[in-house]
Amino acid sequence: MDMPATVGEWSFTAFPFGSQAIFRGPAGMETALSLSCNAQSRQVTLLRLGRSDRPLPMRILTETTSRSGIAEPVAEQFPGVVLRLDPNDPLLDAMALSKGRFAVEVEGLAPLYLPSHAEVSRVIEDCR
Repeated sequence: MDMPATVGEWSFTAFPFGSQAIFRGPAGMETALSLSCNAQSRQVTLLRLGRSDRPLPMRILTETTSRSGIAEPVAEQFPGVVLRLDPNDPLLDAMALSKGRFAVEVEGLAPLYLPSHAEVSRVIEDCR
């Protein structure tokens, strides 16, 4: 909670199959993190941008909860590592309701200290 916030902002997009919140850094910088809802599979995914050829630990820290999981590498349009969560996972509520911000740490990548804005809540609610 005491670390300076990562510079950037959230944007939200609704799709026929779900929705997505993307946190982008300043102009010209890549997407740092996306939070997506796939309404058909009822799954929320966190994509941390960055190349990896192996699974990596991803740790989410909020005001009330801290949890680690194994993020699987993806080599799609936006390569990175993905952590998949059930839409009713209490960790998602902790991210959405955290006072001010939550952190995302992935081995070998810079940590992100992200604001808990409405876009995060909207994606979570779309999957419920």
